[in-house]
Parts: sequence; C-alpha cells; structure tokens
Amino acid sequence: QVQLVESGGGLVQAGGSLRLSCAASGGAFSMYSMGWFRRTPGKEHEFVAGISWGLSSTYYADSVKGRFTISREDAKSTLYLQMNSLKPEDTAVYYCAAVRRPLPSRTWDENDYWGQGTQVTVSS
Repeated sequence: QVQLVESGGGLVQAGGSLRLSCAASGGAFSMYSMGWFRRTPGKEHEFVAGISWGLSSTYYADSVKGRFTISREDAKSTLYLQMNSLKPEDTAVYYCAAVRRPLPSRTWDENDYWGQGTQVTVSS
C-alpha cells in the first residue's frame, strides 16, 4: 500500500511561483509512474503533468506547458511540481497519483494510489 502526501500549496499572486511536493511511503516509489492532477468545484479531475519511471519522461497538459515542470527524486521517494507564471485559472486542489506502469496515466481513475490534495489559490 502506497501513501501519498502533498504539500507546498498556498496563496500566491498571479505571475508568482509555487513548488508542490508529494512524499510517498509504503512502496517502491521508483517502480511507479507519477502524475499531478487538479480539481476545481464542479469539475472532474484534470491531468496536469506526468512522469514515467526509469527514464523520467515527462508529459504536460497544454494549459501548463512551458510554465510547470514535473520532476522526481527516487532516492527521497518524492515527486515535485514547479509552477511558474501562475494564473488565476490555475487555482485548484492539486493531487498527486501513482500507477505501477511504465508510463503515467492521464486518467484519474486509472491510477492505483492518490493523495489527499493541497490547495493552490492564485489571486489576480
């Protein structure tokens, strides 16, 4: 059983930056592809970014490409999301997710484990 705990959310002005972290425990972190999702009230979970195991290939939603960077540090069992040039429309609860496959899943329900989320609020 893998436990995922997000941190690093908060309130930031538009144009600012935040770095989210997702600490994993209870499993072989290096054997999981990881992803970040976000959700706003009344909407489904939206894929934000993903990173594969092994080669750490990265994938991004068009809405965040060029502004967000996903990375992982297997030695620390930690996933990161560096968010720059934040916009008010990035406001959401951000979740990390893990799937034991070579590539990350862009579909929330296809993951094996999920964190509880961390709130990111971007003011205009």
